Amino acid sequence: MTLTHVETDKKSGRETFLIKDITPAFANALRRTIIESVPTMAIDEVEIVKNGSALYDEMVAHRLGLIPLKTDLKGYTPKDKCDCQGAGCAKCTVQLTLKAKGPCIVLAEELKSKDPKVKPVFPDMPIVELLKGQELELECTAILGRGNEHIKWSPGTAWYAYEPVITVNNGSSKLAECKDRLPPQIFDKSGKVDAKLITGQLVDAVDGVCPDAIKIERNPKNFLFNVEPWGQLSVREMVTTAFDILAERFTEFDTKFGEAK
Repeated sequence: MTLTHVETDKKSGRETFLIKDITPAFANALRRTIIESVPTMAIDEVEIVKNGSALYDEMVAHRLGLIPLKTDLKGYTPKDKCDCQGAGCAKCTVQLTLKAKGPCIVLAEELKSKDPKVKPVFPDMPIVELLKGQELELECTAILGRGNEHIKWSPGTAWYAYEPVITVNNGSSKLAECKDRLPPQIFDKSGKVDAKLITGQLVDAVDGVCPDAIKIERNPKNFLFNVEPWGQLSVREMVTTAFDILAERFTEFDTKFGEAK
């Protein structure tokens, strides 16, 4: 297996990699592990002290839980693996507080964390609007969790597609007939189709439009793998942690299988 970086989308943070010599089963296992098993921090418990807003306490708590929090995987332990045996301590929980008085729109940046490393990814994310005289005061507990428990703990999304193998025949007589139906981005300055310009969504846009001039095939052993983070972790942290989790599971399976013989 080889892995090479293809591109970075600066707006979304999405990273695209080309992974060669793997199976669809392995690609899907990596995808699901990233989405479901890589842990992140999220607010799990909320104690409402004052809530004068128009929203019920449960709605405010629900919104707080969905705020992505920057996560320090080296500094915290999942609650079910902590020495405190789930009681809650500084190794597995983080306390956050919020006090606000209207009129204002309460933003995520107003959450004050006891650990400066654990803070909202998007500080301008709105929580609730307070009118004049209304107040909101609460205390939150954030813990590490996984996406298969609740989507609020998922670090991002991942998807993949077979690597396209593109063959271009600029000498085809059919190309002139199809030109108006092809994306202008695939033509170079001289007006010829450049296979290197056919990337991303453009692959599907040209597939089947003019098969005599542009032929799209798929390599079943190579995959374009995309990872888009929600911000709690970097793409590198998401991928390397997912590989570590998979390796641990394979080792455990091998051990259990050996014991079962």
